[in-house]
Amino acid sequence: MMRSTAPVDTEIDLGDDIDSEDSEGQQPWKTHLETVMEVEEEEEEEEEDMVSTESDTRPLINERDPRQMNECLKVSFEDMIAEPLSVRTGDRVWFWSNALFEVSRVWLYRIITAVLAIPFSIVAGVLFAFLTCLHIWLLTPCVKVIFMNTSWLKTLWSSLVETFILPVYHSASQCCTSISVRLTRE
Repeated sequence: MMRSTAPVDTEIDLGDDIDSEDSEGQQPWKTHLETVMEVEEEEEEEEEDMVSTESDTRPLINERDPRQMNECLKVSFEDMIAEPLSVRTGDRVWFWSNALFEVSRVWLYRIITAVLAIPFSIVAGVLFAFLTCLHIWLLTPCVKVIFMNTSWLKTLWSSLVETFILPVYHSASQCCTSISVRLTRE
């Protein structure tokens, strides 16, 4: 028996009418992120007109590493495990190894972060607050007092350098100015 090879027309509604919008008021050809970005841009334009008293320390949800501090942590399965052409495992073993690597890496990171992120952020906040307080209220005033009371030492040191060390270096430089190098081919 032979199968029928006659083409069958199938109509697929992609819902890409130009004037249509879905239930959330988005245009269907735009992704959710593009729509959210447009809304945020409109809100930022409105906020520019008003005097803002809010803090600029709100976390950036979309951009979590804006200064690219953790480039070394962008690791994929292919960065860790690679097989040469001469030695290969089965395709299914490679596929499942890759999948399990990615899933375990992502989910264990999320679990460990959920357990440790809050305590570590509190400890880091307390540490940085303490160090900032020490720097502002103790270290900077002490350094200023030392500089104020040792300005005579700065004057003495610069005089000693200009009197004893600088002439030695000027002499050495004068001796070296007469040296010339010529390259010749033999």
